[in-house]
Amino acid sequence: MFTAPTQYVTARRLALAAAASGAVLLLTAGPASAHVEVESAKAQALAENVEISFDAEAESDTAGIAAVRVILPKGIAPGDVTYREGPKGWKFTAADDGYTIKGPALKAGVNAEYSVVVRQLPDVKELAFKSLQTYSDGKIDRWIELDESSEQPAPVLKLKAAAPGAKPVSPSPSETASESPSPSVSPTPTAEATEPSASASAEAASDDDGGMSAGVWIGIVAAVVVVAGAAVYLVRRRSSSPSGV
Repeated sequence: MFTAPTQYVTARRLALAAAASGAVLLLTAGPASAHVEVESAKAQALAENVEISFDAEAESDTAGIAAVRVILPKGIAPGDVTYREGPKGWKFTAADDGYTIKGPALKAGVNAEYSVVVRQLPDVKELAFKSLQTYSDGKIDRWIELDESSEQPAPVLKLKAAAPGAKPVSPSPSETASESPSPSVSPTPTAEATEPSASASAEAASDDDGGMSAGVWIGIVAAVVVVAGAAVYLVRRRSSSPSGV
């Protein structure tokens, strides 16, 4: 019966142990390597109406993803982002610095895949979409680090250079509407508003004169009546006198 040398047996055992250790490391490294991926077919600076797809990987074996919150990079306003599609029953809500999509928790181990449409990408080389995914058990994965070599890197979309002639579009209606209107100020009264007009002054004066002339006219009418009565009396007296005097 052949007996292998002790050195050979020892080397073989070490090789098997190393292989087993490597397998264990690969298995345990799975959840730690989970992250959020981002991609777009129109990843180009100043491109318009760009659909961006996200894939938030699940790393929990017991709880499902229930929400994903994204902090938008500089150059993209929340009003410029619209929801394209995502998990069934999930809804999109805009925030001051980004947006949140959430709904019924997915099954454990199922990734949260969704897409949005951006009105126009800024003129930059890359965009980092910091993401926080919340599980049904309350656990939160924070993919917010800007260093790609970190343990929790934010999803980064690299952009091609802008096309020749591409220009930034005007601000979106939502941005314009969100701007607070300046408080209205009552106009300062002008000389025309504070001082009565010439016609108004004339009307006021005529009203005053009319009041005085009414009293005068009453006196005049009374005097005329008295004089007329006296004249009638004298005429009747003369006609009744025998001598006509």
